[in-house]
Amino acid sequence: MPDTPLPSPPDPDIAPASITTAPSKAAWQGAARAVLAASLVALGLYVLGSFLRALVWAAILALATWPLFRRAERHLPRDRHNILAPALFTTVIALVVIGPLATLVVQLGHEARAVTAWVHDTRTNGIPVPDALQRLPLGAAALETWWRDNLTDPEGARALLGRLDRDMLMTRGRSLGAQLLHRGILFLFALLALFFLYRDGRLVREQLLTGSRRMFGPSGERIGRQIVASVHGTVDGLVLVGLGVGLALGIAYAVLGVPHPALLGAATAIGAMVPLGATIALAVAALLLFAAGSTVAAIALFAGGSLLIFAADHFIRPALIGGTTKLPFIWVLLGILGGIETFGLLGLFVGPATMAALILLWREWVGDATTHPDAA
Repeated sequence: MPDTPLPSPPDPDIAPASITTAPSKAAWQGAARAVLAASLVALGLYVLGSFLRALVWAAILALATWPLFRRAERHLPRDRHNILAPALFTTVIALVVIGPLATLVVQLGHEARAVTAWVHDTRTNGIPVPDALQRLPLGAAALETWWRDNLTDPEGARALLGRLDRDMLMTRGRSLGAQLLHRGILFLFALLALFFLYRDGRLVREQLLTGSRRMFGPSGERIGRQIVASVHGTVDGLVLVGLGVGLALGIAYAVLGVPHPALLGAATAIGAMVPLGATIALAVAALLLFAAGSTVAAIALFAGGSLLIFAADHFIRPALIGGTTKLPFIWVLLGILGGIETFGLLGLFVGPATMAALILLWREWVGDATTHPDAA
Protein backbone atom coordinates (compact mmCIF):
# COMPACT_ATOMS: atom_id res chain seq x y z
CA MET A 1 0.00 0.00 0.00
CA PRO A 2 1.59 3.26 -1.08
CA ASP A 3 2.39 5.73 1.55
CA THR A 4 -0.13 8.57 1.68
CA PRO A 5 1.58 11.91 2.02
CA LEU A 6 0.62 13.77 5.16
CA PRO A 7 -0.98 17.21 4.67
CA SER A 8 1.41 20.01 5.15
CA PRO A 9 0.88 22.06 8.32
CA PRO A 10 -0.67 25.49 7.88
CA ASP A 11 1.74 28.25 7.33
CA PRO A 12 1.76 30.35 10.51
CA ASP A 13 2.32 33.50 8.48
CA ILE A 14 -0.79 32.98 6.32
CA ALA A 15 -3.42 31.19 8.46
CA PRO A 16 -4.23 33.95 10.97
CA ALA A 17 -4.73 36.42 8.15
CA SER A 18 -7.14 34.09 6.28
CA ILE A 19 -9.10 33.45 9.47
CA THR A 20 -9.49 37.07 10.50
CA THR A 21 -10.05 38.65 7.08
CA ALA A 22 -13.66 37.46 6.61
CA PRO A 23 -15.03 38.62 10.00
CA SER A 24 -13.30 41.99 9.75
CA LYS A 25 -14.66 42.48 6.24
CA ALA A 26 -18.20 41.58 7.37
CA ALA A 27 -17.97 43.97 10.31
CA TRP A 28 -16.74 46.75 8.03
CA GLN A 29 -19.59 46.13 5.57
CA GLY A 30 -22.15 46.11 8.40
CA ALA A 31 -20.87 49.44 9.68
CA ALA A 32 -20.91 50.87 6.16
CA ARG A 33 -24.52 49.73 5.65
CA ALA A 34 -25.51 51.32 8.98
CA VAL A 35 -23.89 54.62 8.00
CA LEU A 36 -25.54 54.50 4.57
CA ALA A 37 -28.96 53.74 6.07
CA ALA A 38 -28.63 56.56 8.62
CA SER A 39 -27.53 58.98 5.90
CA LEU A 40 -30.46 58.04 3.65
CA VAL A 41 -32.93 58.39 6.54
CA ALA A 42 -31.53 61.82 7.40
CA LEU A 43 -31.67 62.87 3.74
CA GLY A 44 -35.23 61.61 3.41
CA LEU A 45 -36.33 63.54 6.52
CA TYR A 46 -34.64 66.66 5.14
CA VAL A 47 -36.37 66.31 1.76
CA LEU A 48 -39.76 65.74 3.39
CA GLY A 49 -39.21 68.41 6.04
CA SER A 50 -42.09 70.65 4.91
CA PHE A 51 -44.48 67.72 4.62
CA LEU A 52 -43.63 65.74 7.76
CA ARG A 53 -46.48 67.31 9.71
CA ALA A 54 -48.92 66.43 6.94
CA LEU A 55 -47.69 62.82 6.97
CA VAL A 56 -48.02 62.62 10.75
CA TRP A 57 -51.55 64.07 10.54
CA ALA A 58 -52.43 61.47 7.91
CA ALA A 59 -51.09 58.69 10.14
CA ILE A 60 -53.06 60.01 13.14
CA LEU A 61 -56.29 60.27 11.13
CA ALA A 62 -55.74 56.77 9.76
CA LEU A 63 -55.14 55.30 13.23
CA ALA A 64 -58.09 57.14 14.76
CA THR A 65 -60.58 56.17 12.04
CA TRP A 66 -59.27 52.73 11.07
CA PRO A 67 -61.95 50.75 12.98
CA LEU A 68 -64.70 52.84 11.32
CA PHE A 69 -63.06 52.39 7.93
CA ARG A 70 -62.95 48.61 8.33
CA ARG A 71 -66.65 48.51 9.22
CA ALA A 72 -67.56 50.71 6.26
CA GLU A 73 -65.33 48.69 3.95
CA ARG A 74 -67.31 45.52 4.66
CA HIS A 75 -70.50 47.14 3.33
CA LEU A 76 -68.94 48.59 0.18
CA PRO A 77 -68.23 46.69 -3.06
CA ARG A 78 -64.55 45.86 -3.40
CA ASP A 79 -63.14 46.94 -6.76
CA ARG A 80 -60.12 45.47 -8.46
CA HIS A 81 -57.62 48.12 -7.35
CA ASN A 82 -59.18 48.79 -3.92
CA ILE A 83 -59.88 52.45 -4.66
CA LEU A 84 -63.61 52.92 -3.99
CA ALA A 85 -63.69 52.48 -0.21
CA PRO A 86 -60.51 54.52 0.51
CA ALA A 87 -61.66 57.33 -1.81
CA LEU A 88 -65.13 57.53 -0.25
CA PHE A 89 -63.83 57.45 3.31
CA THR A 90 -61.14 60.06 2.57
CA THR A 91 -63.85 62.29 1.08
CA VAL A 92 -65.97 61.88 4.20
CA ILE A 93 -63.03 62.79 6.44
CA ALA A 94 -62.31 65.85 4.28
CA LEU A 95 -65.93 67.03 4.52
CA VAL A 96 -66.02 66.46 8.28
CA VAL A 97 -62.90 68.61 8.72
CA ILE A 98 -63.49 71.23 6.02
CA GLY A 99 -67.19 71.87 6.73
CA PRO A 100 -66.84 73.30 10.27
CA LEU A 101 -63.58 75.08 9.39
CA ALA A 102 -65.15 76.75 6.35
CA THR A 103 -68.09 77.89 8.46
CA LEU A 104 -65.71 79.23 11.10
CA VAL A 105 -63.63 81.11 8.50
CA VAL A 106 -66.76 82.72 7.00
CA GLN A 107 -67.95 83.77 10.45
CA LEU A 108 -64.51 85.19 11.26
CA GLY A 109 -64.56 87.12 7.98
CA HIS A 110 -67.86 88.76 8.91
CA GLU A 111 -66.60 89.47 12.40
CA ALA A 112 -63.38 91.00 11.01
CA ARG A 113 -65.41 93.57 9.08
CA ALA A 114 -67.43 94.34 12.18
CA VAL A 115 -64.25 94.68 14.28
CA THR A 116 -62.69 97.01 11.69
CA ALA A 117 -65.78 99.23 11.69
CA TRP A 118 -65.90 99.16 15.51
CA VAL A 119 -62.26 100.22 15.80
CA HIS A 120 -62.82 103.12 13.38
CA ASP A 121 -65.94 104.27 15.23
CA THR A 122 -64.20 103.93 18.61
CA ARG A 123 -61.26 106.05 17.51
CA THR A 124 -63.70 108.72 16.34
CA ASN A 125 -66.44 108.74 18.97
CA GLY A 126 -65.15 106.67 21.90
CA ILE A 127 -67.09 103.97 23.77
CA PRO A 128 -69.92 104.95 26.14
CA VAL A 129 -69.93 103.47 29.63
CA PRO A 130 -72.01 100.26 29.59
CA ASP A 131 -74.92 99.99 31.99
CA ALA A 132 -73.64 96.66 33.31
CA LEU A 133 -70.56 98.38 34.70
CA GLN A 134 -72.67 100.41 37.08
CA ARG A 135 -74.26 97.27 38.51
CA LEU A 136 -71.02 95.77 39.77
CA PRO A 137 -71.08 95.19 43.54
CA LEU A 138 -67.48 96.36 44.04
CA GLY A 139 -65.33 98.97 42.32
CA ALA A 140 -68.06 100.34 40.05
CA ALA A 141 -67.13 104.01 40.60
CA ALA A 142 -63.40 103.49 39.99
CA LEU A 143 -64.01 101.41 36.86
CA GLU A 144 -66.51 103.96 35.54
CA THR A 145 -63.97 106.75 36.01
CA TRP A 146 -61.25 104.76 34.24
CA TRP A 147 -63.66 103.94 31.40
CA ARG A 148 -64.60 107.60 30.88
CA ASP A 149 -60.96 108.71 30.87
CA ASN A 150 -59.65 105.97 28.56
CA LEU A 151 -62.53 104.79 26.38
CA THR A 152 -65.38 107.32 26.38
CA ASP A 153 -63.01 110.15 25.50
CA PRO A 154 -61.97 109.72 21.81
CA GLU A 155 -58.44 110.93 22.58
CA GLY A 156 -58.05 108.33 25.31
CA ALA A 157 -59.53 105.62 23.08
CA ARG A 158 -57.09 106.46 20.28
CA ALA A 159 -54.17 106.37 22.70
CA LEU A 160 -55.32 103.03 24.16
CA LEU A 161 -55.93 101.38 20.82
CA GLY A 162 -52.62 102.69 19.51
CA ARG A 163 -51.86 101.37 16.05
CA LEU A 164 -54.92 99.13 15.89
CA ASP A 165 -56.30 100.71 12.73
CA ARG A 166 -57.77 99.59 9.43
CA ASP A 167 -54.43 99.26 7.60
CA MET A 168 -52.95 97.10 10.35
CA LEU A 169 -56.02 94.87 10.42
CA MET A 170 -55.91 94.47 6.63
CA THR A 171 -52.21 93.58 6.79
CA ARG A 172 -52.86 91.00 9.47
CA GLY A 173 -55.75 89.67 7.43
CA ARG A 174 -53.56 89.18 4.35
CA SER A 175 -50.93 87.41 6.46
CA LEU A 176 -53.62 85.16 7.91
CA GLY A 177 -54.89 84.40 4.41
CA ALA A 178 -51.40 83.35 3.27
CA GLN A 179 -51.08 81.07 6.30
CA LEU A 180 -54.47 79.52 5.60
CA LEU A 181 -53.49 78.88 1.96
CA HIS A 182 -50.25 77.18 3.02
CA ARG A 183 -52.01 75.02 5.59
CA GLY A 184 -54.72 74.20 3.08
CA ILE A 185 -52.11 72.82 0.68
CA LEU A 186 -50.61 70.72 3.47
CA PHE A 187 -54.09 69.47 4.35
CA LEU A 188 -54.65 68.34 0.75
CA PHE A 189 -51.34 66.48 0.87
CA ALA A 190 -52.40 64.89 4.17
CA LEU A 191 -55.64 63.72 2.54
CA LEU A 192 -53.67 62.20 -0.33
CA ALA A 193 -51.43 60.35 2.12
CA LEU A 194 -54.52 59.29 4.08
CA PHE A 195 -56.02 57.73 0.93
CA PHE A 196 -52.94 55.57 0.39
CA LEU A 197 -52.87 54.59 4.07
CA TYR A 198 -56.48 53.41 3.79
CA ARG A 199 -55.73 51.54 0.57
CA ASP A 200 -52.50 49.89 1.73
CA GLY A 201 -53.12 49.91 5.48
CA ARG A 202 -52.83 46.16 5.98
CA LEU A 203 -49.54 45.98 4.09
CA VAL A 204 -48.12 48.96 5.99
CA ARG A 205 -49.19 47.39 9.29
CA GLU A 206 -47.49 44.08 8.52
CA GLN A 207 -44.30 45.80 7.38
CA LEU A 208 -44.17 47.95 10.52
CA LEU A 209 -44.72 44.93 12.76
CA THR A 210 -42.03 42.94 10.95
CA GLY A 211 -39.56 45.81 11.11
CA SER A 212 -40.22 46.50 14.80
CA ARG A 213 -39.77 42.80 15.69
CA ARG A 214 -36.47 42.62 13.82
CA MET A 215 -35.14 45.83 15.33
CA PHE A 216 -36.53 45.81 18.88
CA GLY A 217 -37.78 42.28 19.45
CA PRO A 218 -41.12 41.65 21.22
CA SER A 219 -40.97 45.09 22.87
CA GLY A 220 -41.27 46.79 19.48
CA GLU A 221 -44.75 45.40 18.83
CA ARG A 222 -45.90 46.29 22.35
CA ILE A 223 -44.69 49.86 21.96
CA GLY A 224 -46.47 50.16 18.62
CA ARG A 225 -49.73 48.89 20.08
CA GLN A 226 -49.37 51.29 23.02
CA ILE A 227 -48.94 54.22 20.62
CA VAL A 228 -52.04 53.17 18.67
CA ALA A 229 -54.03 52.87 21.91
CA SER A 230 -52.80 56.31 22.95
CA VAL A 231 -54.01 57.87 19.69
CA HIS A 232 -57.42 56.24 20.10
CA GLY A 233 -57.64 57.37 23.72
CA THR A 234 -56.58 60.90 22.82
CA VAL A 235 -59.18 61.15 20.07
CA ASP A 236 -61.90 59.90 22.40
CA GLY A 237 -60.78 61.88 25.43
CA LEU A 238 -59.83 65.17 23.81
CA VAL A 239 -61.49 65.55 20.42
CA LEU A 240 -64.83 63.84 21.02
CA VAL A 241 -65.22 65.15 24.56
CA GLY A 242 -64.21 68.64 23.38
CA LEU A 243 -66.78 68.55 20.60
CA GLY A 244 -69.41 67.38 23.08
CA VAL A 245 -68.61 70.22 25.48
CA GLY A 246 -68.65 72.75 22.64
CA LEU A 247 -72.00 71.47 21.35
CA ALA A 248 -73.62 71.52 24.80
CA LEU A 249 -72.38 75.01 25.61
CA GLY A 250 -73.17 76.26 22.10
CA ILE A 251 -76.80 75.25 22.63
CA ALA A 252 -76.72 77.03 26.00
CA TYR A 253 -75.33 80.16 24.31
CA ALA A 254 -78.16 80.14 21.78
CA VAL A 255 -80.85 79.57 24.41
CA LEU A 256 -79.57 82.32 26.73
CA GLY A 257 -79.08 84.84 23.92
CA VAL A 258 -75.29 85.09 23.76
CA PRO A 259 -74.19 86.97 20.62
CA HIS A 260 -72.82 84.75 17.84
CA PRO A 261 -73.54 81.43 19.58
CA ALA A 262 -72.27 79.28 16.68
CA LEU A 263 -68.91 81.06 16.59
CA LEU A 264 -68.50 80.95 20.36
CA GLY A 265 -69.61 77.31 20.44
CA ALA A 266 -66.95 76.41 17.85
CA ALA A 267 -64.34 78.35 19.84
CA THR A 268 -65.41 76.51 22.99
CA ALA A 269 -65.15 73.13 21.26
CA ILE A 270 -61.64 73.90 20.00
CA GLY A 271 -60.64 75.36 23.36
CA ALA A 272 -62.01 72.33 25.19
CA MET A 273 -59.31 70.19 23.57
CA VAL A 274 -56.60 71.99 25.55
CA PRO A 275 -56.46 72.73 29.29
CA LEU A 276 -58.27 75.96 30.32
CA GLY A 277 -59.26 76.73 26.73
CA ALA A 278 -62.97 76.04 27.22
CA THR A 279 -63.02 78.07 30.45
CA ILE A 280 -61.67 81.13 28.63
CA ALA A 281 -64.31 80.85 25.90
CA LEU A 282 -67.00 80.34 28.53
CA ALA A 283 -65.83 83.44 30.43
CA VAL A 284 -66.02 85.51 27.24
CA ALA A 285 -69.59 84.32 26.61
CA ALA A 286 -70.59 85.11 30.20
CA LEU A 287 -69.05 88.59 29.97
CA LEU A 288 -70.98 89.28 26.78
CA LEU A 289 -74.19 88.30 28.52
CA PHE A 290 -73.30 90.45 31.50
CA ALA A 291 -72.53 93.44 29.27
CA ALA A 292 -75.93 93.01 27.62
CA GLY A 293 -77.62 93.33 31.03
CA SER A 294 -78.43 89.64 31.67
CA THR A 295 -76.62 89.31 34.99
CA VAL A 296 -78.50 86.25 36.27
CA ALA A 297 -78.15 84.45 32.94
CA ALA A 298 -74.42 85.23 32.86
CA ILE A 299 -73.88 83.83 36.36
CA ALA A 300 -75.96 80.73 35.58
CA LEU A 301 -74.09 80.15 32.31
CA PHE A 302 -70.67 80.45 33.91
CA ALA A 303 -71.58 78.26 36.89
CA GLY A 304 -73.24 75.52 34.81
CA GLY A 305 -70.56 75.61 32.12
CA SER A 306 -67.77 75.43 34.70
CA LEU A 307 -69.42 72.39 36.26
CA LEU A 308 -69.66 70.70 32.86
CA ILE A 309 -66.02 71.46 32.02
CA PHE A 310 -64.90 70.24 35.46
CA ALA A 311 -66.73 66.94 34.98
CA ALA A 312 -65.28 66.49 31.49
CA ASP A 313 -61.71 67.29 32.59
CA HIS A 314 -61.63 65.33 35.85
CA PHE A 315 -63.88 62.32 35.25
CA ILE A 316 -64.63 61.63 31.58
CA ARG A 317 -61.21 62.34 30.04
CA PRO A 318 -59.11 60.48 32.61
CA ALA A 319 -61.37 57.45 32.20
CA LEU A 320 -61.10 57.49 28.40
CA ILE A 321 -57.40 58.32 27.98
CA GLY A 322 -55.95 56.69 31.08
CA GLY A 323 -58.19 53.63 30.79
CA THR A 324 -57.09 52.99 27.20
CA THR A 325 -53.37 53.51 27.65
CA LYS A 326 -53.02 52.56 31.36
CA LEU A 327 -51.35 55.95 31.71
CA PRO A 328 -51.73 58.15 34.83
CA PHE A 329 -53.58 61.33 33.94
CA ILE A 330 -50.74 63.54 35.18
CA TRP A 331 -48.55 62.11 32.41
CA VAL A 332 -51.37 62.56 29.91
CA LEU A 333 -51.64 66.22 30.95
CA LEU A 334 -47.88 66.75 30.76
CA GLY A 335 -47.79 65.06 27.36
CA ILE A 336 -50.58 67.32 26.09
CA LEU A 337 -49.04 70.55 27.40
CA GLY A 338 -45.51 69.69 26.31
CA GLY A 339 -46.73 68.42 22.95
CA ILE A 340 -48.71 71.60 22.25
CA GLU A 341 -45.77 73.79 23.20
CA THR A 342 -43.41 71.83 20.95
CA PHE A 343 -45.56 70.75 18.00
CA GLY A 344 -48.65 72.97 18.17
CA LEU A 345 -52.01 71.30 17.59
CA LEU A 346 -50.23 68.15 16.43
CA GLY A 347 -48.81 67.80 19.94
CA LEU A 348 -52.29 66.89 21.22
CA PHE A 349 -51.61 63.43 19.79
CA VAL A 350 -47.82 63.22 19.63
CA GLY A 351 -47.33 64.21 23.28
CA PRO A 352 -49.57 61.56 24.92
CA ALA A 353 -48.35 58.90 22.48
CA THR A 354 -44.74 59.65 23.40
CA MET A 355 -45.52 59.55 27.12
CA ALA A 356 -47.38 56.24 26.70
CA ALA A 357 -44.38 54.65 24.94
CA LEU A 358 -41.95 55.97 27.57
CA ILE A 359 -44.08 54.74 30.47
CA LEU A 360 -44.34 51.31 28.81
CA LEU A 361 -40.55 51.12 28.47
CA TRP A 362 -40.14 52.18 32.10
CA ARG A 363 -42.60 49.56 33.34
CA GLU A 364 -40.88 46.82 31.35
CA TRP A 365 -37.45 47.86 32.62
CA VAL A 366 -38.60 48.11 36.25
CA GLY A 367 -40.44 44.81 35.91
CA ASP A 368 -37.31 43.08 34.63
CA ALA A 369 -35.25 44.59 37.45
CA THR A 370 -37.82 43.49 40.00
CA THR A 371 -37.99 39.97 38.60
CA HIS A 372 -34.20 39.64 38.38
CA PRO A 373 -32.74 41.67 41.23
CA ASP A 374 -29.22 40.49 40.48
CA ALA A 375 -29.37 41.69 36.90
CA ALA A 376 -27.81 44.99 37.82
